[in-house]
Amino acid sequence: MELKNKSMTEASPFISCCLKASSLVSTHRQLIFSLLGGLFLLFAYIIDRYDLSSIAIAFYAISYLIGGYYKAKEGVVDLFKDRSLNVEILMLLAAIGAASIGYWGEGAILIFIFSLSGAMETYTWQKSEKDLSRLMSLAPNKATVIGDAGALRTVFIDAIHIGDRVLVRPGERIPVDGIVILGESTVDESTLTGEAIPVIKQANSDVFNGTMNGKGSLTIEVSKRNADSLFHKMIKLVQQAKSERPPTQQWIEKIEGPYVLVVLTMVGIMLIVPYMFFDWSFTETFYRAMVLLVVASPCAVVASVMPALLSAISSGARNGVLMKGGIFLEQLSKADVIAFDKTGTITNGKPEVTDVLIEDAVSPADFYRAITAIERQSNHPLAKALVNYCSEKEAGPYPELAFIEDITGYGVKAMVDDAEWCIGSYALMKKQGDNSLSHEWLQEEKLYRNAGKTVVYVSRNGAIIGAFGVKDQIRHNAKATLHELRKLGLKTVMITGDHEETAASIAAEAGVDDWISESLPEEKVEEVVRLKGQYDSVIMVGDGINDAPALAKADIGIAMGSGTDVAIDTADLVLMKSELNKIKLTLLLSKRMNRIIKQNLVFSVSVIILLIIGNFFQHVSLPLGVIGHEGSTILVILNGLRLLKT
Repeated sequence: MELKNKSMTEASPFISCCLKASSLVSTHRQLIFSLLGGLFLLFAYIIDRYDLSSIAIAFYAISYLIGGYYKAKEGVVDLFKDRSLNVEILMLLAAIGAASIGYWGEGAILIFIFSLSGAMETYTWQKSEKDLSRLMSLAPNKATVIGDAGALRTVFIDAIHIGDRVLVRPGERIPVDGIVILGESTVDESTLTGEAIPVIKQANSDVFNGTMNGKGSLTIEVSKRNADSLFHKMIKLVQQAKSERPPTQQWIEKIEGPYVLVVLTMVGIMLIVPYMFFDWSFTETFYRAMVLLVVASPCAVVASVMPALLSAISSGARNGVLMKGGIFLEQLSKADVIAFDKTGTITNGKPEVTDVLIEDAVSPADFYRAITAIERQSNHPLAKALVNYCSEKEAGPYPELAFIEDITGYGVKAMVDDAEWCIGSYALMKKQGDNSLSHEWLQEEKLYRNAGKTVVYVSRNGAIIGAFGVKDQIRHNAKATLHELRKLGLKTVMITGDHEETAASIAAEAGVDDWISESLPEEKVEEVVRLKGQYDSVIMVGDGINDAPALAKADIGIAMGSGTDVAIDTADLVLMKSELNKIKLTLLLSKRMNRIIKQNLVFSVSVIILLIIGNFFQHVSLPLGVIGHEGSTILVILNGLRLLKT
């Protein structure tokens, strides 16, 4: 037994090496077949130099079979399964045609270069798939759950429920989205944000699936199901972006079949007209027809878009910008106005209470406790600000709520100790029956708004008894980003539910071109529609549930990664780290991608036209036509891959 184990140990490096080699061959099979075809082409060429033509033809034939296997299979499957003509069929016919009139070498060169360019395209797709597989492998499939008695058990991720407690040891990947309830550590969130600097996590900090825990131990309360985690949403977005085609690519794919039919018709004409009317020999006519078949094929045109698009999507993801499809990236640079929500977008979304007014007849303790009891039911940033402030003023016990109703865009209404409380905008106060403000309230409100503060009123049984002044700070990079967007030619607009004075103050501080105040969620949609009537293309940036309709209505919706699930699901692009300056990066990426696609299309079409003209005047040989045609295909692919460096 000991001898057997020893031999197994000694053999394991050899087995491991064989497995790696097998994996390498499987991954790069198309490239290996192409190179083997090229090797047999070289052998055939050398043998042909020694006038051993029959042996050379055998090697050329092997080069045909090995080098052209994958592309021929692809073309034939598409022809019979999808009943569609494609460039693979054109190349196959050209190679067979060349061999039929004795030009075995030229046909083999065609097969080799065509298969090599195809292998490069396949490599681009495989690299993208590999990056996605690597990304998916970062998500743990098991977690350590803490039971009621403190017992630890390892369970599969899908068996974990919201509210469960999970232990994450030092050096482990965090397996869930949740909130830290015990412990302190640094967490590497580069898989989500692209930011290499670890973030300190402690009690009440949000943590995300797929990120790497540092040297501390963390106890986390699960806040989302595995399928709803930010990490899995990111994977879903990348998969969606890869599967969708931008309009340019859709147009190319739509015309590919008819174009191939036109080329075959031209070849048919070429086989007859020169032979009948220009005194060309049949061999020369047939040869020129085969060259035309090669040089007129749209390989480079077809490859002009997707390598560039995949590279751009990869660069965006690496910089913390996820896109739901190439169509949005292609259209982004065409926008001429960008609208922003205020709270959580231009501002940090974490407002703080700066001032409070309470009527003299009202008990401050009852006032603060009632507001805490009501607003702690909500996740709205203003509600959190009120809870933080009021709970510091008066601790519990808090009164019981008979009922609570969220009035979207206005505020909240609740029944506390048989009294109806309303907390929200003055519009809500009017809605509930208080149609006037005293002179003192009006003066205070004006001061608050002029200072860029939001006024939150509190009424009890229809009478206003208090108000808060709440201020949300501008994001640290918002002003610079808005300035850069204007330099790129975009008009900037802020759409907010705040009053005019508050909106004007924030707009002046941030530096937006225009602002629209006092907009309810449905009115935000109307404003986006109005902007679409004035401008060719509108971008909307937001983070909340109330922004989702406007994000959906805009030509392109951009959600902050820290925003609500509804906003992220509705938007077309997501800023994973909620950094506004990534919008500029994405716009520049879009402009650069569209520029590269145009370069590719102009270059590839120009090469086709020049080669067709040259062939008609008998200046293009089949090898030269192959090199020019397939060389242009390789060049447009490489040109598209330049976007990986962004």
